Amino acid sequence: MAETKKIRTALVSVFHKDGLEELLKKLNEEGVKFMSTGGTQQFIESLGYECQKVEDVTTYPSILGGRVKTLHPKVFGGILGRRENEGDREQMAKYEIPEIDLVIVDLYPFEQTVASGASEADIIEKIDIGGISLIRAGAKNFRDVVIVPSKAEYAVLLDILSTQGAETTLEQRKTFAERAFGVSSHYDTAIHNWFVKD
Repeated sequence: MAETKKIRTALVSVFHKDGLEELLKKLNEEGVKFMSTGGTQQFIESLGYECQKVEDVTTYPSILGGRVKTLHPKVFGGILGRRENEGDREQMAKYEIPEIDLVIVDLYPFEQTVASGASEADIIEKIDIGGISLIRAGAKNFRDVVIVPSKAEYAVLLDILSTQGAETTLEQRKTFAERAFGVSSHYDTAIHNWFVKD
């Protein structure tokens, strides 16, 4: 199993766009292809970069008021598919599932929404489903995928890109995964605490 993996395709799904521009610029310079949805896709294209719509990959539109965008086997298969597993590779080819090597997520701001005194309905809509699922999938398959679970990690990836190009070591990917599960754990704890207090 190759320890070093090249990033060729990135799925970008973020709530806050600030801080993303420099990272996208460097990824584009390294020849990384972008895939995204909605506002993030429009943001990427506004910077002059090509960006494939997730809907064009899945052939499904964003539905249920945006609650379901990335939750599809072609997206999660692309993240979870084991590159060294012959059976996985055969199924990815059969079902035309693209390999996704990098996942960049910035979750809906649940804690900030609660702190703002928002209504229960608004708070519930800020419980991220797709984003948290992308984080967990990318972290689980850290042997093949780089997961950037929040904007706090943008600089870490940017530093790697600047020093070694669009390639990461297994150790680096595992560190990102560790941080990703930390983000996931914190997020779910905040949601749980809100339900308990309510």
